[in-house]
Amino acid sequence: MDEYIDIVTKEGKPTGKSELKTIIHQKGLYHNTAHIWFYTKNGEILLSQRAAKKTICPLMWDISVAGHVDTGETIKQAAVRETKEEIGLSISENDLKKIGVFECFQTYSHDIIDNEFHNTFICELKVTISQLTPQEEEVEALKLVSFANFKELIKNIGNNGNHFIPSNKSYYELVLQKIQEIVN
Repeated sequence: MDEYIDIVTKEGKPTGKSELKTIIHQKGLYHNTAHIWFYTKNGEILLSQRAAKKTICPLMWDISVAGHVDTGETIKQAAVRETKEEIGLSISENDLKKIGVFECFQTYSHDIIDNEFHNTFICELKVTISQLTPQEEEVEALKLVSFANFKELIKNIGNNGNHFIPSNKSYYELVLQKIQEIVN
């Protein structure tokens, strides 16, 4: 779906302008995304496998839930909406704990220039994975991995098949650190 997204400056400040997502990616305009990493009290992190039909990084295992912030939407509203859409889970804004905003400026095949600010949250997963419903267009599969397994995936980034984008290694390390601080 080609939705309208608010444009921000290179410093992440709102411009008051919006554009279609396809145009934003063609021109490399700066914009916000919401990332939500779900964890369990048992020391597991929920990974989502991107749908095979996705243009960017199809079938890659990565963030539990991620999506663009639509025009007029707050970042927390986008996080709640994307969680409901992508995995069928209802959460509230109060469930989200923000751990930071991370610059991710990358170019992909198909002439996609993705200049995003990842507004990143962690959130406790309080239901079983079988209670989640992956959105077919976005999510191929879901799985829980232990903290130790997550750490191993980071350590072997780039050599472990389709887990994680190598350029984001320090981002994944920080996410794991922040989740471990909450659980331990």
